[in-house]
Amino acid sequence: MTAADPRQQALIASLRSRFAEALRSGDAEAKKALFKEAVYLGIQPDLFGPIPSDQDPAGS
Repeated sequence: MTAADPRQQALIASLRSRFAEALRSGDAEAKKALFKEAVYLGIQPDLFGPIPSDQDPAGS
């Protein structure tokens, strides 16, 4: 899959939307499920969600 792949872009958009909703509602289980879904789909989690600050490799 390439970055221009419409299917991948639609999947990422869906993950972003659902991840944002999980963040708003504080639903940790939903976030976990979305990360699992992304792995299954071969999508890097950083394409749809932020790295939690305690796991930020930059240490910020």
